Amino acid sequence: MKRKWKEKRQGTLISIGAKHITHKGNLNLRFIPAENGKNNLLLRIALKNRKFILAKVKRDLGGKSDKWALFLSKIISGEQFPYTVELKLKDGQIYGFVRFSFDVPPQTITKSKGVIGIDVNARPFHLALAEVSPDGNLQSYRSIYLSHILKYRGRNRKEYEEWLIAHEVIRFAKEKGKAIAIEDIQKLPKGKRGDGKAKLRKILQFFSYRRILKKIESLANQEGIEVIKVNPAFTSVIGMMKYCPQYFIDKDIAGAYVIGRKALGFKEEVPENYKKLLKSQIYIQYALWRLGKIEEELRNKLNQEKNKYKANGIKRDLRRLKREKKFLEKFLVETNRKENSQSEPETQEQVDRRKEPVRGPESGQKLWRVLRVAFAIPLLGRFFVRDFSPLRPVVVQGKWERIASRLGPDGFAGPP
Repeated sequence: MKRKWKEKRQGTLISIGAKHITHKGNLNLRFIPAENGKNNLLLRIALKNRKFILAKVKRDLGGKSDKWALFLSKIISGEQFPYTVELKLKDGQIYGFVRFSFDVPPQTITKSKGVIGIDVNARPFHLALAEVSPDGNLQSYRSIYLSHILKYRGRNRKEYEEWLIAHEVIRFAKEKGKAIAIEDIQKLPKGKRGDGKAKLRKILQFFSYRRILKKIESLANQEGIEVIKVNPAFTSVIGMMKYCPQYFIDKDIAGAYVIGRKALGFKEEVPENYKKLLKSQIYIQYALWRLGKIEEELRNKLNQEKNKYKANGIKRDLRRLKREKKFLEKFLVETNRKENSQSEPETQEQVDRRKEPVRGPESGQKLWRVLRVAFAIPLLGRFFVRDFSPLRPVVVQGKWERIASRLGPDGFAGPP
């Protein structure tokens, strides 16, 4: 115990490097090539009275993407750059940690040739990559699954695997000659104990959205690849409601496609057939009826559930459904109010506007949320859906009766 206490108390030595030419990277703890000519290094540790000792560095390469290979090659070539060395004493052994950085090269791969949109998803745990041309068209796509990272508990091994994934993304971007577009997100909710979503919570707790994207951004800067960050608002909703039915692609690929289009400056317009159906009182009433039926099903499921933790998950779904239903009802009221105000005389309309300004139902990004509530949940039947291809007749032809006939009564869903 005394030895361990001394190691923690006195067993750390840090030397910060500098760009000064006489420091040669680090004045007190300096790496120098071994004299035998092999790819080995020695650590020159400065002592008092201009004396020093040499320590052999034991460090194996972890693979082609290992940063140590880059550090080793620059030291052996004689290149001078600042690096910080930290030595730690543990169980009688000395461990070293090195931090270094290099000048960022100029950007040679920009969004002028298109972008690679990247969407990170927790269920299933993977990266969705969409190649977008300069004119906004989808050229190709792929997925990189990350589930193998979840089995590692050690931070170092997880970091290593994440760097390998980042290198794979960079290779794909260089191969296509396109910039990288990612979401500018600060925090990802990880759930809390007792929320009834134990499986998803377990994945989220080992899942770092920002850590993976930061590695991709760091490598892209080193390779001269432009990185564009976009606002993440409604990227998934736009992808699943607009592009999943049109291209028959996964909702995550569609989300990556929207991220790429945002990075290129394209604005997403709502399909005309969606707009027409949102003006249909019959369809909105059917959507509200379907939300009521789903709410009834959840209540029955809650009454039969004996596990209190799973019941918490159902309660959370019920609260969410109530919010969505209330939101759609408010949209219906605003739509009716707008139609009535347009039919009133102009003078009366001006008086009403002075009393209470009314925001239109198509203001901002609000309409995309309306689309998700009015179409995705009622026609597909649940919150979490991966296949949005049933919405294709709605997007292309504006026909919803065929989907609704499988779910609703003849009064709403029968043929016209």
